[in-house]
Amino acid sequence: MKRRDFITFLGGVAAAWPLAVPAQQPERYIGMLNALGSDDPEAQARIAVFKQSLQQLGWVVGQNLKLEIRQIGADVDRLRSNAAELVALAPDVIVTIGSVAITPLQQATRTIPIVFVNASDPVGAGFVQSMAHPGGNITGFSNFEYSMSGKWAELLKQIAPNVTRALVLRDPTSAAGIGQFAAIRSVAQSLGVELTPVDVRDNDEIEQRAAAFASSSNGGMIVTAGGTGARRKLIIGLASRYKLPSVYPYRYYPVDGRLVAYGPQTLHPVRRAAGYVHRTLNGQKPANMPVQAPTRYELIINLKTAKMLGLTIPQSLLATADEVIE
Repeated sequence: MKRRDFITFLGGVAAAWPLAVPAQQPERYIGMLNALGSDDPEAQARIAVFKQSLQQLGWVVGQNLKLEIRQIGADVDRLRSNAAELVALAPDVIVTIGSVAITPLQQATRTIPIVFVNASDPVGAGFVQSMAHPGGNITGFSNFEYSMSGKWAELLKQIAPNVTRALVLRDPTSAAGIGQFAAIRSVAQSLGVELTPVDVRDNDEIEQRAAAFASSSNGGMIVTAGGTGARRKLIIGLASRYKLPSVYPYRYYPVDGRLVAYGPQTLHPVRRAAGYVHRTLNGQKPANMPVQAPTRYELIINLKTAKMLGLTIPQSLLATADEVIE
């Protein structure tokens, strides 16, 4: 790949990165903590993209690089133990994908560099001091601004005009969960949609509240970002069982058969994270590398699911979609 093409692909942040690593570079060690499970196609895609991006920068697993991966899935109780295991291995840098995996890592080490991906409100959550100057041993890539969360309520009303109630899955203990819910509520009130919040950390609560919610008509569902991805099989199953029109934060939901998603592209920040890892391995400090926000959001609509739910998607919405799954 030509240098000009490569720089264009990764963005202006990568302009100063050298493309090659000296041939005699000793083996370096990267740890990875992924909030999704090892059998998750999205998790597999993220790892593949990460390895490919590192290779383009001159780092090849099995040659001059060792990569140790821990993947969590729905078993969030393993987060602390897996974070401790990775820290004990003393890697040169740790990459963490998903907001829920960041706190256990920060509690386990304040010295090993950490590069995070898909973190909601890293400043409000206390992960970094500021976006421009993260401070400490951590930096990375955020995924949502709270204001755009209101778009999920708008989309739900557009695709299902009869909806007057919405089940909202969110983490009530995180700054992101609180902020996203507040943005959704502010828009939902103007649309005449009553919200029922559900704690996404508890599978039993999700099932019980969904069953009770579905006993009345004109209901829909909004799934926020942060702690929901690892439980998406359960969430998707409930939406299907109760025929709830639903809006999701990531593309992999409609790919898995759900109705509509609006949010950032999930693989692009993984590519960019490889660049930050490269810079860290070459001696730069996370404290001096700004946290990067998404450059764009994408709208994905699954028409097959819409037909199954008896919904007609407005042509104006289809015209603005980045991808329509038929």
